[in-house]
Amino acid sequence: MSRRDINTVKITMEVKQKDKVNTKPTYSRIKEYILETYGMKVHTANIAQAKRECGLEPKQASNRKTDEFATRPCSQEKMEVIKQAFCHFGMINEI
Repeated sequence: MSRRDINTVKITMEVKQKDKVNTKPTYSRIKEYILETYGMKVHTANIAQAKRECGLEPKQASNRKTDEFATRPCSQEKMEVIKQAFCHFGMINEI
């Protein structure tokens, strides 16, 4: 038996993948979920608008110079889908 074999320890670990519901709800994950589930594309400004309506604080983008998208119109259908995504990610309890 060599000296190398004596100092070697074998460890086996099992890593489980987290469920998507338990992941942090970023804007890109919300947009991805809506596209996969409802086949609809939404703009980041629409998500921010829905957050404000739900009483959640939207993320402040450090690279944004103007409030050009603050008044971007969002249809009622998109607003409902975004709120459904918020429920899916556990950001709100119900619509």
